[in-house]
Amino acid sequence: MATTVRQVRSLFLSDLHLGTRGCQAEALLEFMKCHEAETIFLVGDIIDGWRLKAAWHWPQRHNDVIQKLLRKVRKATRLVYIPGNHDEFLRDYSGSSFGGIEIHEEFVHTTADGRRILLLHGDKYDTVVRNVRCLALLGDWAYDFAIFLNRHISRVRRRLGLPYWSFSAYAKQKVKRAVNFISAFEHAVVADARRHDVHAVLCGHIHQPAMRVIDGITYLNTGDWVESCSAILEHMDGRLELVKWMSSMEREFATGKQRESALVEAA
Repeated sequence: MATTVRQVRSLFLSDLHLGTRGCQAEALLEFMKCHEAETIFLVGDIIDGWRLKAAWHWPQRHNDVIQKLLRKVRKATRLVYIPGNHDEFLRDYSGSSFGGIEIHEEFVHTTADGRRILLLHGDKYDTVVRNVRCLALLGDWAYDFAIFLNRHISRVRRRLGLPYWSFSAYAKQKVKRAVNFISAFEHAVVADARRHDVHAVLCGHIHQPAMRVIDGITYLNTGDWVESCSAILEHMDGRLELVKWMSSMEREFATGKQRESALVEAA
């Protein structure tokens, strides 16, 4: 069966965390194969320098992601890289361009319908990351442990014929402090965007995909490719879309469930 390719004006990705065991590189490669963009914006934490310093993990699939992006650049796709806190070593090169890859601390993108969007990773609004680095690293290890649990829970659920379920995402939704942090983060981002006189702001960092209006500013969060497998698309007319991508395994499961449901209804 031929792969359907969507042509879009811009593609916004963040928090791939290449170099970690939690990165869902296989699903990301499937997604990129199905989407062609005039411009790709990488909004931070693409390569996880924190984790690579602690322990080297770089499987072939992670290399394939980098090669896929470089091939798109060679075919005239514009690539804008906005570093995050996990790949902060690239911030020293802000304003530079290497092999067609532009590096910026922040960037203002104008959509096809004339809206100005402030692009930034978002860690500058996270006081833990900015001011208490050792605590941030501890939190990073705790998050990695939650992702480790995810893998084992997912393996058991697959054997039982159950769909994917994220323990770490569930915990973030249920823990009051986490919910309060996400809300405070979003409002801080929007308040700063208003000072930049833009229509919208797009970030990553908190691994919480979103697209909604807060105090008159459109707030966009790309999510991540560890839990949510999500991205923001700009269509040719400037319309913005939040996409949550299912891996081929998840699509097969969903299709199987639909077939089972149809057989039950037919019976």
